[in-house]
Amino acid sequence: MIYHGDECSISKGPKAPRFNAGSGFTKYFLYIRQRSDRAKIKTEWIEETIENPDFMEVQSDKRIRKWRKIKEEGRFLRVILLPDGETVHNAFFDRRFKVLR
Repeated sequence: MIYHGDECSISKGPKAPRFNAGSGFTKYFLYIRQRSDRAKIKTEWIEETIENPDFMEVQSDKRIRKWRKIKEEGRFLRVILLPDGETVHNAFFDRRFKVLR
């Protein structure tokens, strides 16, 4: 079981290394992606979010959250990577994400 911490840091997203779709997905991601609300998320959107996030956050457990606004959907996609920075653990449209000004 993996526990999520409360401490994290948020930063404007830097350029990330090129994502390779073969880099990996967790079994959880492959399972959850079968849900109807997740099945419509395109792999290219996940790749774009990893490569060029609008925002990024590192959790205390070292997992990496990246967000990118998907223009076609008008919403922010959140992609969660394992600490290796390559393995996708989750991806979903984040209804609660707000850009603070």
